[in-house]
Amino acid sequence: MKTTEVLPKGYEAALSVDLQGNKKQALLVNAVAIVIALALAVPMCFLVPITHLFDMEQGLWLYFLRFLALLLGMVAYLVLHELTHGVAMKLCGTKKVKYGFTGLYAYAGSSDYYGKGAYIFIALAPVILWGAVLAILAPLVPVEWFWVVYLIQITNLSGAAGDFYVTARFSRLPKDILVQDSGTAMTVYQRGKDAL
Repeated sequence: MKTTEVLPKGYEAALSVDLQGNKKQALLVNAVAIVIALALAVPMCFLVPITHLFDMEQGLWLYFLRFLALLLGMVAYLVLHELTHGVAMKLCGTKKVKYGFTGLYAYAGSSDYYGKGAYIFIALAPVILWGAVLAILAPLVPVEWFWVVYLIQITNLSGAAGDFYVTARFSRLPKDILVQDSGTAMTVYQRGKDAL
């Protein structure tokens, strides 16, 4: 089952994940994001020194252009990340996706219920799609621009810590679960009365 608008009979809420409201979960996900960012940035500094980002040999205007591109690229990436979640929801059968920003997180959500495989596809779609695009792009740009692309890639992979968290957590659950993702919280439904 990819998606359904109505919770089937016999399903009950068994587990909730609220990465904004649950401080313990939020701290864990943010700690994972920091570890991912450091694991990507530190080794790369030895391969392509970050000093290239600050190179002014080609002129001050190119220097500022790189930082403007980095800023705009990160904002565009956040929008594209959530739009990709939304497109993945649509591909799974959702008719209406809602988008928003909480001040801490941007989100795409729906009132639909997703099967386990469909939900994992939705959760990982942005990181896989944009991860591939940025991985192809990074070695093709001039060395002064490498860190512009690579910092967006770091944002992609570390910013997906919440997606990795729910994927890892939900992967261990029974195959017939249903997940409802409001955008800021996820509720897992299971057949019967057994809580997960």
